[in-house]
Amino acid sequence: MPNKLSELLQELRDVVLSSRSIIDIVLPPLLFLVLAKWWGFSYAVWGSLSLAVLFLIWRVVRHQSIWTAVAGVAGVLLSLALVQILNREEGFFLPGILTGVGTALLALGSIVAGKPMVAWTSYLARRWPWDWYWHPRVRPAYTEVTWFWAIFFLVRVGLQLNLFQAAQAEQLAGVNLLLGWPATLLLLIFSYLYGTWRLHRLGGPSVTEFQENAPPPWQGQRRGF
Repeated sequence: MPNKLSELLQELRDVVLSSRSIIDIVLPPLLFLVLAKWWGFSYAVWGSLSLAVLFLIWRVVRHQSIWTAVAGVAGVLLSLALVQILNREEGFFLPGILTGVGTALLALGSIVAGKPMVAWTSYLARRWPWDWYWHPRVRPAYTEVTWFWAIFFLVRVGLQLNLFQAAQAEQLAGVNLLLGWPATLLLLIFSYLYGTWRLHRLGGPSVTEFQENAPPPWQGQRRGF
């Protein structure tokens, strides 16, 4: 168990946290949710926007890539614009809701197409051989995990839309806080543990065995998903 925990933590660092600039997009909305819950909407608006701008200034001063910081500022400004257009505080959460809808539809569409979304994200992160993901003893694991992601986003979007229509901004902020990064991180952990277990059960080739055209029986993928 200690070895598996160490492996899991290393995988999360390598795949999820490898880019420090991810905080430019994640932290401003997260700060908004926390401030909205405890201090009110106005503090949340100015707090999240200020943090996004500070990240942008920090990247410029340190001559680092500014694109994720720009995306963070743009995301907050878009949310604020929707608040003004709709004249509803819940408008701040509309971009996130629409993103969730798009992700759920993408996951379902990829399953129907036989190219599960989680395999795409794994390929983009790891650059393993493209054809390996579609091996008949590999693809089922990625299809099943993609189903988990589709169900997660459908449930989250359902809750968000109900609260949005009911004009429950405070409750919507709480749901976003709980079902945002904390729940997503748990889903990532579950996806990795289930995915690696499923690959082992399927008995397919590991990435190395696939690259070397090794004949069966295969040892299978022992680490990474």
